[in-house]
Amino acid sequence: MSKHNYLTVPACRITGIECPFLLNPNVANYWHEAWENARRGGDVPVEYRYIGLGINSQSARQLNQLHIHMAGVRDSTQLRLQALDAAGRVATHPSQWGDTQYQAPVTGTGGDRTYRILRLPALTTNLFALLNTNVVRRFGLQMAGQTLIVVPRMTPTAFDGAFYILNSDASLPSGTVTCDRLLVY
Repeated sequence: MSKHNYLTVPACRITGIECPFLLNPNVANYWHEAWENARRGGDVPVEYRYIGLGINSQSARQLNQLHIHMAGVRDSTQLRLQALDAAGRVATHPSQWGDTQYQAPVTGTGGDRTYRILRLPALTTNLFALLNTNVVRRFGLQMAGQTLIVVPRMTPTAFDGAFYILNSDASLPSGTVTCDRLLVY
């Protein structure tokens, strides 16, 4: 059994990222729950230097039930996100999320893949609705084709409370439909 690979699974039946129920303003904040469980001191802490959360697109998953991966993230991923942030290549407002200047390659399993990158000060927003409004509808995409990854923003000494929200799909040059490229199982 791995101590850096867990799943958060809702108690109710939700098929996946494409489920319209997830866009409801009163839906549970599954991302926050996953983070609280995965972080040090949580119910199932991910034992890895850096951790992340991710959900696959409909075509990249094997289960027909929403599940959020809680797993390790490579040091190189965290360092790349910090470098992009320092260079002003990370969107700081959801309405900017899909803008070209906030798309960047991040190296993972199998090489570089392109992601749209947003920084949020906390996980208090419905990330599914945020993605749907600011990327999917804006560019005429399908929710079923999206992958979503959350990586806590680290400083040289600790977690600073903010999060990088990464999104990709097949419409991007070198895009991906799976979070598996950045998460370490």
